Amino acid sequence: MSSRDRSGAVDATRTYEVRTYGCQMNVHDSERLSGLLEGAGYVRAPEGSDGDADVVVFNTCAVRENADNKLYGNLGRLAPRKTQRPGMQIAVGGCLAQKDRDTIVKRAPWVDVVFGTHNIGKLPVLLERARVQEEAQVEIAESLEAFPSTLPTRRESAYAAWVSISVGCNNTCTFCIVPALRGKEKDRRPGDILAEIEALVAEGVSEITLLGQNVNAYGSDIGDREAFSKLLRACGSVEGLERVRFTSPHPRDFTDDVIAAMAETPNVMPQLHMPLQSGSDSVLRAMRRSYRQERFLGIIEKVRAAIPHAAISTDIIVGFPGETEEDFEQTLHTVREARFANAFTFQYSKRPGTPAATMDGQIPKEVVQARYERLVALQEEISWDENKKQVGRVLEVMVAEGEGRKDGATRRLSGRAADNRLVHFTQPDEDVRPGDVVTVEITYAAPHHLLAEGPTSAVRRTRAGDAWQKRNEAAAPQSAGVMLGLPSVGVPAPLPTASAPACGAI
Repeated sequence: MSSRDRSGAVDATRTYEVRTYGCQMNVHDSERLSGLLEGAGYVRAPEGSDGDADVVVFNTCAVRENADNKLYGNLGRLAPRKTQRPGMQIAVGGCLAQKDRDTIVKRAPWVDVVFGTHNIGKLPVLLERARVQEEAQVEIAESLEAFPSTLPTRRESAYAAWVSISVGCNNTCTFCIVPALRGKEKDRRPGDILAEIEALVAEGVSEITLLGQNVNAYGSDIGDREAFSKLLRACGSVEGLERVRFTSPHPRDFTDDVIAAMAETPNVMPQLHMPLQSGSDSVLRAMRRSYRQERFLGIIEKVRAAIPHAAISTDIIVGFPGETEEDFEQTLHTVREARFANAFTFQYSKRPGTPAATMDGQIPKEVVQARYERLVALQEEISWDENKKQVGRVLEVMVAEGEGRKDGATRRLSGRAADNRLVHFTQPDEDVRPGDVVTVEITYAAPHHLLAEGPTSAVRRTRAGDAWQKRNEAAAPQSAGVMLGLPSVGVPAPLPTASAPACGAI
């Protein structure tokens, strides 16, 4: 345990741990929280410290029904540890903190700080105030105090980065509590976004993911309906930026100019993650989703016509209130027609405070489970069929960190193809680093990954690989906890193999 010197700076031995739950926006916010804490003098705790840090921060999600139980269970496990470690602090932020506010401290009085989605920049100040005043600090801002990307950051990857282009959401989906917690959409100025991208590329980043709750609605706050397609095209002029992705768009706002920008901008990747939620028009109407099955499939058809090798993934909810067997069959029909490369599939989760939570026609658990299993089986079959079409293709793969859990045993490395498919490939004789690019031929396909079992035909060492190497060489003399790159993150948000969907997906 450490203290502060006379200047008020935190002793360099004081450690922190940030635990992240939920969507890509939360992952991005956690990078900011880590940057803020390191800027205040804290040091990241060793990997696997599991609550042994001096400051433990929970960045929470409120989308799933069991979010509350998960948080309070984890807080309960930390209570005795905090008693044994005078000076240890616990902070809770994110969507659940925005929603529950004073409830958190009442249920877990050993929590020191509660902060919301709009004031993550206040965390170091609130921790210090709680330490000095020796009482919990609860501060929930009702509107955004500073755009997250203006805050310090500790990126989890040296070669890939998130770039937030908007926060909040103007939709009113009946199953989603996120707009009430994140607020109305607020867009960044295009010049600020491009300046951040250029700065990241100068640091060695070669892949960026544009991030927003409803990313392709970008422009509604600044009065330009084509702002998102213009932004994609502008990304194409950033020298050194090899890969551009974005998540998650809404079918309502997916216009032809966006499809054209994707097709005509070489560094915008042939990948699209677009939530379907349901294939039934009546269920979509009850969800307050402003498109119908025909519109959704029409977008898919246009994307494939413009970008033949595009990999398209989605989110689907099973068992929404009032969903009939006929409604569910319409979802299966849409899945067969769309032929998604992958899908996040979820059983409907009732969230207090949403209109859907009080709707008539709540579906029995056993019915939802049976439908869910049928949907998963169908999508697995389609995913495998679509991946088999990749066999024999020669692909450029960006080497990733932590994507292949069995790489050490199989003498393979792993990475992402341009369309974001996960590829495991034979380790070449020459040194290959995360961020470098290899050229391989696909020899085998499974539902969720591809294999390239032959020799690597080319290895291209990149500035991104140089950045990864420089970062890890700088970290090497320090403890293992300072090594960079969370295995669960890797290249930002592998979709849809990541552990969580976009905000509001369930």
